[in-house]
Amino acid sequence: MATVEIEEVQRESEEERVIKWRNEELERAGFDQFAALELALRTDVDLHRATALVRGGCPQETARRILL
Repeated sequence: MATVEIEEVQRESEEERVIKWRNEELERAGFDQFAALELALRTDVDLHRATALVRGGCPQETARRILL
């Protein structure tokens, strides 16, 4: 049982690191904090597509609607 709990904690930590990284990349691309976090939490949202839209001049709210 202890091994399963340790593995679960490690998995959560990795998931948290991925979400944090995605959030930072989205903010760096031009999304505000709220939109970046919303998109970072959605694993079905393609990070590269999201950043390309905003970096290409698409307003963040329009990009958000496209992605969601």
